[in-house]
Amino acid sequence: MAILDASRAPSAQVAYVTLLANDDYLPGAVALLRSIRHAGTDADIVVMYTDGVSGGSLDRLGEFAPRLVRAPLLELSAGFQERHARGALHQAAPFAKGRKPLFHSPLANFCKLRLWQLTEYQACVFLDADTVMLRSMDKLFAYPEFCGAPNVYERLSDFHRLNSGVFTARPCEVTFAAMMERLDRPGVFWPRTDQTFLQSFFPDWHGLPVFCNMLQYVWFNLPDLWNWDAIYLIHYQYEKPWEADNPKRDQLAPLIDLWRAFHDGREVPDFSALPPAPGAGRGP
Repeated sequence: MAILDASRAPSAQVAYVTLLANDDYLPGAVALLRSIRHAGTDADIVVMYTDGVSGGSLDRLGEFAPRLVRAPLLELSAGFQERHARGALHQAAPFAKGRKPLFHSPLANFCKLRLWQLTEYQACVFLDADTVMLRSMDKLFAYPEFCGAPNVYERLSDFHRLNSGVFTARPCEVTFAAMMERLDRPGVFWPRTDQTFLQSFFPDWHGLPVFCNMLQYVWFNLPDLWNWDAIYLIHYQYEKPWEADNPKRDQLAPLIDLWRAFHDGREVPDFSALPPAPGAGRGP
């Protein structure tokens, strides 16, 4: 297997890892890295980046002292790439609950699997670049492989589905090779890309609390589930807080304001003093 290119040697045995798929996700990466530093950790922070990311974007992340790791797109068959290209995938498996931004790249999502090539680390916690950490999640480094939170943001029946925005992993080239053998087979289709694949590859995945990957739609769909005192991380799935034309800007205003505090380097508010989700405690 190809060895990933890294900017420097590791300084810890564990790492938080994110993926920067293109320059449009830079605002998200900035907010995430600042939030990790704000929460505090002795772990490495690793940014895997694709060849579509500019040097200027990587320079912008320098203030957070991440370890930069070049992660080329996976070598996938032409048929696989055709089926999982943005237009084809969204036509075959539409996103009916929210809007994915135009810069969302389904094929780039599979680069997450390169985390298993980071064998210089004993354990990693992956965090999507559209998340912010409110409290230290270092305890997750002791969790087994593979742990992920459920994809809950509309109804409780969604607890059986994995969301791959946060997960625990043990890097291993043998595991990575097994993934590559299973990923690209004739006619295979993963409707939610890495998320569907990882749930298939780890069918007995361990469930993390929703508070370790609190999806932003919980704010207005399941307000009684929102608890500022328990939330470790907010995941801005679907619309991104840095989109100027975010159609849910008004519904998600408190969460977007919090994201902007991290992104802009402003004083981060006391989370326990933030307002409750609208409608919480009112019952059906």
